[in-house]
Amino acid sequence: MIRTAPSTAPEQLSELLRTHGLRATEGRIAALAHIAAHPHSSASAIHAALAVEHPSLSPQSVHNIVNDLTESGLLRRIDPPDSGSALYETRLHDNHHHVQCIVCHRIEDVDCSLGAAPCMVPPQTHGMRIIEATVTFRGICAACEDLSLPEHTNRITPKKGTGID
Repeated sequence: MIRTAPSTAPEQLSELLRTHGLRATEGRIAALAHIAAHPHSSASAIHAALAVEHPSLSPQSVHNIVNDLTESGLLRRIDPPDSGSALYETRLHDNHHHVQCIVCHRIEDVDCSLGAAPCMVPPQTHGMRIIEATVTFRGICAACEDLSLPEHTNRITPKKGTGID
């Protein structure tokens, strides 16, 4: 079970990439290091963070990199509601879940409430062996909640259809 981000030392990331059958390119090393330090990053956020130091990385090359890293088992792709794009993280193989603020869209990890994967057992599997249960808890983070206090004129209210309205 990998619960923490891999080391971000370039030599160790190079070895990790090679052990997963990938060439250790500068772009892959930089992207993997960025995601390890900034979990739940989108491809566009990764590109924006790396573009100054790595001007040869195009938005499309970053998309290709995260796809390759996901397919090789080095990244997990998540698609939370209302996020607008896929997000990537290095925390793998522990069936953790996520909590998302419906105002600022910040996402944090939530450990599986029952421990072993999968955390939930559906009443009917239709003949499938269940290997993962994905849950996204949605709420309002403390910072956004503070903005909705009466002394603020721009009261924040949840979007319709979130189940919190």
